[in-house]
Amino acid sequence: MTTFQSLGLADHLLQSIRDLGFEAPTPIQVSAIPVISAGDDVAGEAQTGSGKTAAFVLPILQRLCDSPPADSPRVRVLTLAPTRELALQVAGVFTSLAKRAPRPIKVLAVIGGEPIEQQISALNRGIDVVVATPGRLLDLLGREVLDLTGLQVLVLDEADKLLDLGFSEELAALFWSIPHERQTLVFSATLPQKVLDLSADVLRDPVTVRVDDAPEGPVGIHQRVIEVHQDSRRRLLQHLLGEEGWGRTLVFVATQRATELLSAKLRKAGIWAGALHGGLAQADRVAVLAEFKSGRVSVLVATDIAARGIDVPRLGAVVNFDLPRSPRDYLHRIGRTGRAGENGVAVSFIDHSSAAHFRLIEKHSQIELPRERVPGFDLSRQAPKRSKGPAPVKGKRMSKKDKLRAQAAQAAQAEEH
Repeated sequence: MTTFQSLGLADHLLQSIRDLGFEAPTPIQVSAIPVISAGDDVAGEAQTGSGKTAAFVLPILQRLCDSPPADSPRVRVLTLAPTRELALQVAGVFTSLAKRAPRPIKVLAVIGGEPIEQQISALNRGIDVVVATPGRLLDLLGREVLDLTGLQVLVLDEADKLLDLGFSEELAALFWSIPHERQTLVFSATLPQKVLDLSADVLRDPVTVRVDDAPEGPVGIHQRVIEVHQDSRRRLLQHLLGEEGWGRTLVFVATQRATELLSAKLRKAGIWAGALHGGLAQADRVAVLAEFKSGRVSVLVATDIAARGIDVPRLGAVVNFDLPRSPRDYLHRIGRTGRAGENGVAVSFIDHSSAAHFRLIEKHSQIELPRERVPGFDLSRQAPKRSKGPAPVKGKRMSKKDKLRAQAAQAAQAEEH
């Protein structure tokens, strides 16, 4: 069995790994760490929860410690992440794994929702690693307070989501502003064609590292589909929370308003629930996540902002109260549970109107799941018929003159009777 020591990692990194309780490298770490350590560009694909963050953080830290410290405040490593939560988590992994380094490795999360003046001050004092969301990064570049002329490594984490957010033009501008001689690492749970097209422009002779998922989906996650009428979903959720004993549960809904409404109704029913969405202040987002991770909040109702970058140990279940719009996001959502060798449950609610969309999710995810029904929350066998009037017939619309004639005829008929 491959060990972290056999991957050629330095003693201080091995000590940090032991401190964090990591026992053996995951498949993506076994495949990616030697390639990154050799200085090659990498396009890496592995399912969420597979340990891909440590797969690039460990060799980057080794490179930083093996080279002399910079003699200027120029940033040497830049990691881009699509959400604030993911950026904070990646920065946390850098900081945790660098704790026993022979010299201090300065890490800064550059995200929106926090005072930009403090971030500028930290940059002026000198930072080795910046983990940023695109919006705040572009703001700092526009102010000319972020020096990337000494950049050695660029990492695009969850690259497919970065492109989904519409930052392709901004990314192209960034690539032109940083040194051509650099190492570039592109990681994602999925590498669709648009990411491969981007990779072709920014990677030099990359090594593609893939850890294929099993056909039945992520290992350790029991996936379930429950048919339920849309108006009965909340009552079913409360029933399952009481009967299944999941423990901490992450519930995905479609809108910010839905997170507030559903979490409020759950609290009214005596369930400790919180809401997480992009409309919250950054301090509130951090606070509710901390409460969820500590167990003070047992149910977190969230939008897809929590589909990436949320790592909660012993997260018992994920519930798709609303299905994700994109079939690709299904695996990202359910991957919040069953992480690092643990087991978890992923439950999706569907009704007649969403059944076809879930079949698309199954096709994309290469799964086929049985449909369940819970007594007392049954869904009618047939879809309700839509009540609507007859379709208009083109060319048969009555003219104003015809309407007047019809009214006159009706009046004459009434007089006859």
